Amino acid sequence: MPRPHGFSFRQRADGTVVITHGAHTAAVLRGDRAQRFLAEAERGDAQLVMARWTGNYRRGNERTARTHARNRG
Repeated sequence: MPRPHGFSFRQRADGTVVITHGAHTAAVLRGDRAQRFLAEAERGDAQLVMARWTGNYRRGNERTARTHARNRG
C-alpha cells in the first residue's frame, strides 16, 4: 500500500486545527481533539497521522470486501 501524501495542517489562533488534502479541507479539529492530534503528529509520521485522523487511510474497497462470499458469516 502506498504511503499517504498531500496532507497538510495549520493551527489557527483559537487552537483549531484544519487538516487539508490537496486543496480540500479534510477535517477540522477543535479543543481536546486538536491537542491530541498535535501531540501525535509531533511524535510520529505526520502524513500517516493525518491520513488516519481524516479517515483517508481506507481505499474504498472495504464495502466490496464485506459482501464477498468468504466474508459473509
